[in-house]
Amino acid sequence: MSLRVFILAGEPSGDRLGAALMRGLKELSPAVSFEGVGGSLMQAERLRSQFPMEELSVMGIAEVLPKYFDLKRRIQETADAVVAMQPDVMITIDSPDFSLRVAKLVKDASDIRTVHYVAPSVWAWRPGRATKMAKVIDHVLALLPFEPPYMEAAGMECDFVGHPVVAEPQATEAEISAFRAVFNLGDAPVLLALPGSRRSEVARLADVFGAALREFHAKHPEHRIVVPAAAHVAPLVREKLTDWPEGCIVLDPADHAVAEFAAYKRAAFATANLALAASGTVSLELAAARTPMVIAYRFNWLTWQIMKRMALIDTVTLVNLVSETRVVPECLGPECTAENIAARLDQVLSAPDAQQDAMRLTMDRVGEGGDAPGLRAARAVLERLPQV
Repeated sequence: MSLRVFILAGEPSGDRLGAALMRGLKELSPAVSFEGVGGSLMQAERLRSQFPMEELSVMGIAEVLPKYFDLKRRIQETADAVVAMQPDVMITIDSPDFSLRVAKLVKDASDIRTVHYVAPSVWAWRPGRATKMAKVIDHVLALLPFEPPYMEAAGMECDFVGHPVVAEPQATEAEISAFRAVFNLGDAPVLLALPGSRRSEVARLADVFGAALREFHAKHPEHRIVVPAAAHVAPLVREKLTDWPEGCIVLDPADHAVAEFAAYKRAAFATANLALAASGTVSLELAAARTPMVIAYRFNWLTWQIMKRMALIDTVTLVNLVSETRVVPECLGPECTAENIAARLDQVLSAPDAQQDAMRLTMDRVGEGGDAPGLRAARAVLERLPQV
């Protein structure tokens, strides 16, 4: 039976999710056809993007106001294309500011089934988002195992399909050996420093990370510090390293072929015995590599005040949340100081096994060892379609 899908992603992480989902749909329903908006990965899976996805990526980060009318036009164009196509299902992926506006216009004009991939973090703050979303979304694909009840309570169908981190390859012993040889690490212990993937994060965290690492390194000079950097922040990372301990190694995508950089990055994660990271999904990447961590994050004053009042949880680290423990130390807001971070790094270094059970449990709960999340997501979409 043929299946017609309109699929929409607005940023690189959504492009990866979309491509994996498309592969799963093609495996389970070979006659599937796609229209929509996506990046290079989704286009490689037979999608002809209606316009460059990068327009949405830019708009979604910092340029919404000056390009408001362009964004509004793209929302209307996309909704019109969905209604004209009359697909069996429309799948929107993350980017809620764009995706849910498109979904509203589609629902206003049709009864097309709508699926949204990535549940909003209503368990953390602003729980009313789920109720609002339920007005335009029929079915949610959730990345975290505790999310379905929140979506179902708001009136949407929801399936946990696994987090994409479980589909990422882990380093082989050969890759680890090659990484250590190329960067002259010998058998030195490695500390990973991950000050964020956005320029604003690096700008806010680099100085306090550097001060904390200087304090840590003074007590543990045998450690080599490795800093994997995203391409768009690598120059800023290099600039900020002037006040970090000497000998830091920056892994910059600009210095390596794509596959080579990916191998070096996963080898760095696997060989490190300790990590200092900004808050975010990187905690799951570290858990997948079984690398003990300290999480630190600074917010501007107003953001911190709002978060303190609106937050529904007492931790921002996914390993703590998913494992239902609090074993990963956090230095957040006013507690994000060099002294606190260095002390937590010492604490984790002295008891490196304390996080291992929580990391194993976390990875098991987010789908490690099971079907790939893209295949699980495809199966969930198909099983809930009334006509398939």
